Amino acid sequence: MNVRTTTLSNGMTVVTETMQHLESAVLGVWVRSGSRNENPDEHGIAHLLEHMAFKGTRRRTARQIAEEIENVGGEVNAATSTETTSYHARVLKDDVPLAIDILADILTSSTFDAGELEREKNVILQEIGAANDTPDDVVFDRFAEAAYRDQTIGRPILGTPTTVKSFTPDQLRGYLKCHYTGDRIVVVAAGAVDHDQFVKMVEDAFGDMIAPTNAALPELTEARYTGGEYREMRDLMDAQVLIGFEGRAYQARDFYASQVLANILGGGMSSRLFQEVREKRGLCYSVYAFHWGFSDTGMFGIHAATGQEDLGSLMPVIFDELSKVADHVDVSEINRSRAQTRAALLMSQESPSARASQIARQMLLFGRPVSNAELMERLDAITPDRLTDLAGRLFFETPLTVSAVGPVTPLMDGDTMKAALSGSRRMQTAAE
Repeated sequence: MNVRTTTLSNGMTVVTETMQHLESAVLGVWVRSGSRNENPDEHGIAHLLEHMAFKGTRRRTARQIAEEIENVGGEVNAATSTETTSYHARVLKDDVPLAIDILADILTSSTFDAGELEREKNVILQEIGAANDTPDDVVFDRFAEAAYRDQTIGRPILGTPTTVKSFTPDQLRGYLKCHYTGDRIVVVAAGAVDHDQFVKMVEDAFGDMIAPTNAALPELTEARYTGGEYREMRDLMDAQVLIGFEGRAYQARDFYASQVLANILGGGMSSRLFQEVREKRGLCYSVYAFHWGFSDTGMFGIHAATGQEDLGSLMPVIFDELSKVADHVDVSEINRSRAQTRAALLMSQESPSARASQIARQMLLFGRPVSNAELMERLDAITPDRLTDLAGRLFFETPLTVSAVGPVTPLMDGDTMKAALSGSRRMQTAAE
């Protein structure tokens, strides 16, 4: 692993992976601050700030930012998540200095012009409206809200029309000053880049970003998984349904085991849910399992999209599969999941975008790059007994979360689901 790390005097961490065979590089700035870090009156400000960063600086207009990067054939983008915000660019190797200059400019010299702010608020209001018109967006947003009731970790990243309309340029400046400090930032580059040269460019561009004591930062409340239920009747052709349980945090012992369990249950066409629910019974056109990790919690979920007439038959079949995986996991299933993970890791080595994002996540979560060999060692330690024990604890000892949107009248309520799931477990145990 050709990864090098340097910490600057202002607290920023700079990491590179040189990929000699490439003519391009992906570089970005990852900030340990996302929607979860917002105060109650700041809901949506992290996402709005990400948008406003491209709307003009003291040196460049919004149009000049776009034109300068595209004049050299590059691209620039950004994203806000629950716990991080990222700004990244892809350029040819000779244009890395330009990309660094633009990223530093938008993060240290944005003007937050009032006129631009009002226009961008309108854009985000349209984005919120579009998300509310998209059932598979709504079902996931409400899923998180039900799982983490009345907590910032469960709120939609976009904010609400009321909060978005309320923000001022001074609020944006205050949030930026409070959260975008050197000790909370990782700058990563992968591809055709020289580490020492890149460090010098970052140091020159971001030298004014000082790491303060962070005394003004709001205290991050530990996540508390509650479970809960949300359902919304809509006149649609299909129903979007999510059921979930408390998962594992990134640092937890069972994090990677949870990822493997999700893969075995519903991670591909050979997975149990896909084969039993879709292929054998034809009860839905889409079904999969997933595991989300956060810094101090996680969520294990199953998503299905199906017609109203199949809802009544769908859930008992899913519950049976959850009971079965808590009873038995075959070594061949674990080996298949390991092979899929190994292939994904090796394929990511061929993509500078994938590597930059992967390294940034590892630095923010673990404080160091994690080698593929170390990841595979962790996967190799996973046994069938460990997975069945984990499944039993996940599915039968944590509160259930249910989210459903569409023609969901035939869907049993959360308490009935929990009872049906427990009954399925008892039947499976009795059959042993």
